[in-house]
Amino acid sequence: MRLSVLIKHLEAFAPLNYQEDYDNSGLIVGDPEQEVQGAVVALDCMENVVDEAILHGCNLIITHHPIVFKGLKKITGKNYVERVVLKAIKNNIALYAIHTNLDHVQHGVNGVIAERLGLKNRKILSPKASVLKKLVTFCPVEQAGVLREALFAAGAGHIANYSECSFNAEGFGTFKGGEGTDPYVGERGIQHQEPEVRIETIFKVQDERKVLLALFEHHPYEEVAYDIYVLENKLETVGAGMIGWLEEPLDGPEFLRRVKNNMDATVIRHTRLLPKKIRKVAVCGGSGSFLLREAIAAGADAFVTADFKYHEFFDADEKIVIADIGHFESEQFTSDLLIDIIQEKFPNFAIRLTEHNTNPINYFI
Repeated sequence: MRLSVLIKHLEAFAPLNYQEDYDNSGLIVGDPEQEVQGAVVALDCMENVVDEAILHGCNLIITHHPIVFKGLKKITGKNYVERVVLKAIKNNIALYAIHTNLDHVQHGVNGVIAERLGLKNRKILSPKASVLKKLVTFCPVEQAGVLREALFAAGAGHIANYSECSFNAEGFGTFKGGEGTDPYVGERGIQHQEPEVRIETIFKVQDERKVLLALFEHHPYEEVAYDIYVLENKLETVGAGMIGWLEEPLDGPEFLRRVKNNMDATVIRHTRLLPKKIRKVAVCGGSGSFLLREAIAAGADAFVTADFKYHEFFDADEKIVIADIGHFESEQFTSDLLIDIIQEKFPNFAIRLTEHNTNPINYFI
């Protein structure tokens, strides 16, 4: 199988434009047209993971965290990042990362945490903006239905659980064909007035090419009039963190036991437990302190995440219980998720979960 085929599947699940600006998701090392014999999946790409790939004849490593976050000016092997990249290139092993874009989809990293904690009625905690656009075009009345169907088939018109959504208003378009034109209606050199429908519909940024191809292919006019607007509307199914409800409220110690057991956490750092029981829970895989205000504003009783600094715990301000379970612990099941995503589409592809624990933190208990 070509690497590009596998990448297309992964990025259909978690599009690259969903990642944060600081991130470096996608293909980091390798040729997208190379044939892939097998893959190792891990949370982090370390030297022992590359060695494992070499040992088992795998020429692809898929990780959650990118091995390269910042630009490399030299690759001499002076640190672990450069050593990993050098060894991968030397052994023709492609490196692919699927990081914050996987965090930001409903059934991604945070969906796994919410599922393990038994949260119901889940939704994105902080929906992402600037991932939607609007298409406006003008079509003769008789052809409007065919054009709308083509745009919908290309991915336009989805709003939450509704599909084939559009706004339509009738009016008149005027035009006069010049030298060399072949107008669909009217005559060259004579101004024509045609009853038209103004069609408005939204689409996800990553679907723009498909939507425009459908527009040009199914619109009858020689020259298609259309506008595209960037929307500030937030897409409720894409964004950071997740929030949901426990089936039954739990007191503080019961809740922490559930978190520790279900997330296989070694230790939990937490704020003072509050008198009220915990029912509404916010979660964020990895470093989630930036979402604390959103969790409080959403009425969460507890926030399960990682990497809180000392003074940030004070920001709970007796309004919420912060449960910091550790970065690795909050994302350790992401590798299983990636294997499931790949095997659902390619059940016969050789893929293996790394045998190495890449958590850089050890605990003395």
